[in-house]
Amino acid sequence: MSTAELGLRERKRIATRRAIQSAALQLALERGLDGMTVEEISRIADVSPRTFFNYFSSKEAALLDDGPGLPDSDAIESFVLERGNVVDDLGALLAHAAEEAVVDRENLALRRDLVKQHPQLLALRMGRMHQFEADLDEILSRRLRESDPGLADDPESLASRSRLLTMVAIATVRHSWGVWANAAGNPPLADCVHRSFAELRTILP
Repeated sequence: MSTAELGLRERKRIATRRAIQSAALQLALERGLDGMTVEEISRIADVSPRTFFNYFSSKEAALLDDGPGLPDSDAIESFVLERGNVVDDLGALLAHAAEEAVVDRENLALRRDLVKQHPQLLALRMGRMHQFEADLDEILSRRLRESDPGLADDPESLASRSRLLTMVAIATVRHSWGVWANAAGNPPLADCVHRSFAELRTILP
């Protein structure tokens, strides 16, 4: 979804989030993590510290991109109750989440450099990814139980299948992010997610 298609409120949210992230990167590059404060980030982004904490839990969190995530609870509940092909439905769910993510290709290289310089950022990033995996695993487990109630009596098979689907989904999302980061013309991230899952379907039996 392009910015032009978003409502005014959503465009403002994206702009505010991006301004905070840009300010945090600017200060981190100039002064290092210890040399910047939430108050300074907020001043450069032209927001209050209270607004800062509405978007980020810490100054370190503001330095990272949004990364893969999940959409709102309504979209998740619809996915759990869908009865189409699970790969297609999962691709649609994660593409919807990508529409809501605030991503900036211009800052991608800067973030990579900062993560290399500051291991605590890498730990925070990995923690986010582990939480995303756990949340996705739980959603897929619910989907599988709904579509095949018999799996509720076989928790080992249910856990194995949901974990396998989770790992495949994570690999496909990573593929889509790589395509997006290197693509010419700045395509929307959601389009890249759609294409990666569509490509996955073409190579499945």
